Amino acid sequence: METSVARFTSLGFTVVTDAIDSNTCDDAVAQIDALRTEGAGSRRLLESPQFADLAVRLRRHPAIAPLLLTDDPVAIQCIMFMKSPKKNWLVSLHQDRSVPVRARSNDSNLSGWSEKEGDLFVQPPAHVLEQVTAVRLHVDECPVESGALRVVPASHGHGVLTSEQTARLRSSNGEQDIPAPRGAALIMKPLLLHASSKAVKPVYRRVLHFVFGPRKLPYGLEWRYAI
Repeated sequence: METSVARFTSLGFTVVTDAIDSNTCDDAVAQIDALRTEGAGSRRLLESPQFADLAVRLRRHPAIAPLLLTDDPVAIQCIMFMKSPKKNWLVSLHQDRSVPVRARSNDSNLSGWSEKEGDLFVQPPAHVLEQVTAVRLHVDECPVESGALRVVPASHGHGVLTSEQTARLRSSNGEQDIPAPRGAALIMKPLLLHASSKAVKPVYRRVLHFVFGPRKLPYGLEWRYAI
């Protein structure tokens, strides 16, 4: 496990196969289908008891818990992304910098305030984001052809990147596709550069993107969700 944690810390990502079993995948698909979302996903799944329970299971998973890299971690968000034959898109190379919080703070260290699906988001400094870890749970098989995530290995250790820094890291470190079997979890740091191409063989690619962070926040902030 120490080797796994060291590798994750160095690269900024790893895959845990068999994070959940087939029955749990089936249950998650049924719950996602019941959401009847109009777009390609939703950011507010932690309001559902079923997804909140799944977040607790992931937080306690013996192969995932050591990778959360913070004391007393809590689930702060669950996003559902769904590519399908009718909903197919690409995402350019980026870092995840916004987190959901309960209320505004006037601290000058905070920026990028926005509202999404009725929730308030902010971009905190890099040292806060470095304590955050995402667990992307694949409830469908996700080969490269289905628009799997693509990452720039070890790009998470350089803080918040400018466009010029992003281009240099992409050139020096290269990009790596991360296909995943059904039930696998891709664990990643939010400052890791990542992207996603359109699926060339469009099928259902449903991902539950859980985000975990430290229970307490600086700068007068509180998480919108803390499970």
